[in-house]
Amino acid sequence: MYVKRSTRRVADGRAVGYLQLAHNEWDPVAKVSRTKVLYSFGREDQLDVAGIRRLVAALCRLLEPGQELTATSADLRFIDSRALGGAYALDGLWRALGIDAAMRRLLAGTRMEPRVERILFALVANRALAPSSKLAATRWIEHDVVIDGLDLPVVDESCYRAMDWLINAEPELGRIVFDNTADLLNLEVDLLFFDTTSTYFETADADEPVARDERGMRVGDGDPAVKETGFRTWGKSKDSRGDLPQIVVGMAVTRTGIPVRCWAWPGNTSDSALIRQVKDDMRDWSLSRIVWVADRGFTSEQNRRYLQKAGGHYILGEKLRGGTPEADAALSRQGRYRHVADNLQVKEVRLSGDLADDRFVICFNPEAAVRDAAIRARMVAILDEMIDGSDKLGRDKRAELRGVISTKPGLKRYLRTTPGGLLRIDRKAVEAEANLDGKFLLRCSDPKLSAEDIALGYKQLLEVERGWRDMKSIIDLRPVYHRAEDRIRAHVLLCWLALLLIRITETRTGQTWPEVRDELQRLHLGTFTGPAGSFRQRTELTTGQKKILTALGLPEPRHVFEATPTTS
Repeated sequence: MYVKRSTRRVADGRAVGYLQLAHNEWDPVAKVSRTKVLYSFGREDQLDVAGIRRLVAALCRLLEPGQELTATSADLRFIDSRALGGAYALDGLWRALGIDAAMRRLLAGTRMEPRVERILFALVANRALAPSSKLAATRWIEHDVVIDGLDLPVVDESCYRAMDWLINAEPELGRIVFDNTADLLNLEVDLLFFDTTSTYFETADADEPVARDERGMRVGDGDPAVKETGFRTWGKSKDSRGDLPQIVVGMAVTRTGIPVRCWAWPGNTSDSALIRQVKDDMRDWSLSRIVWVADRGFTSEQNRRYLQKAGGHYILGEKLRGGTPEADAALSRQGRYRHVADNLQVKEVRLSGDLADDRFVICFNPEAAVRDAAIRARMVAILDEMIDGSDKLGRDKRAELRGVISTKPGLKRYLRTTPGGLLRIDRKAVEAEANLDGKFLLRCSDPKLSAEDIALGYKQLLEVERGWRDMKSIIDLRPVYHRAEDRIRAHVLLCWLALLLIRITETRTGQTWPEVRDELQRLHLGTFTGPAGSFRQRTELTTGQKKILTALGLPEPRHVFEATPTTS
């Protein structure tokens, strides 16, 4: 028996296929084989697929288990398998945020190829699932993952053209992404955290200096410039790699850890003025009353005045060491600490004079105090051992030892030199440091926030640090396989978009991204081929995969992605 297909033309002239279950019988009189129809399945485009499955299952039950497997998979070959789950979930969030629609709208009327949006999503998914160079990413896209709607192959030149377009579209795209993210997650953007990091390049030479404006962007001939510097250049490294050229990357994050925008500047850009540019860039966004939260590098008077424009406020860290007037005045005030959490106590102090407009909160962490005291005791012990017996050394040898100690900041602060040139431990410095154990000082301009809210708000700045950690270790911001400035900027944007999707996933599922990624990547799409044609079918969903998709608000992927019958 076999399935017979016949074709007829209907009234409108279309050719319609009909399927029948038939077998051949020998006609002994005519001495020919004749076809006998046993059952008609009807039109091919109106098949009762569920009924056919029931029929096949009923027939298979008549066979032995081994024979059943052979019968249902005869001449069927399993030729390919690709990861489906991770890209499917990320693509669902990408579409839910409206990034695909926004990109297609911005692409309309340009000469870019229509699949630019799909290529950019594939590069973002690569950062989140299997970070690699763009050349390696094209092989990953073609052979290892399912990107719905992306026509293959994808070559590296297509990736570079898409990245070049992304740079020009970023200002408008960034605002659209923020608005859609705020709507999707009901974000309360009352506290906005900002911080910077640096990422270095494994190259011996910095970029050639070019004219730039106050935002660090290149300017054309005749346009006003404030400095000349390369993009990859030497600066103060936050990765302890001051010997290599670097760039500076900034990120604004909500209190729940959602990164709403990122920036990139030349490697020698100082932190002090950056937060003013960030505030300007987000001035026209649909933000309500904002309290900016930043670390000690942004606490200049000019920054404070700027952040208060248009009713804004700030929570900024203040330097305790260095003898600043603010720190000295705040620490000199008496008062009792109030418990906020198991490891946090706060005390608000009011200062007079020019500092009366700001509120100062001293925060004390008992666990950190114990840790600081232990570290200081170890440093003092090391220093004591180093200078032990130095009185017997000559003046030049003592000066040489003092020079060695001066290169170690942890030891240098506890060393003093007597008028006679002898080396001693500075007990006053040790006592002063002990007074700072476990403490940090905050300055706030908002009169409505309680001291507890100020302290807890500042501690959430750790969300930005977690973002940098994930961007460098999970998304692999570094190494950067690009030399051109625009390509480097586009690479940073791809990493930001990947981090955005990751944070939304973590927020909705309550799991870490590595846990979610590992579970979803076990969902594969297999390709099968046989005499009747080929089809692509996914593996069955596990309980963990179903929970993740439900938490993300995504439907289960269809069971069969495509079926292509063999054509005669």
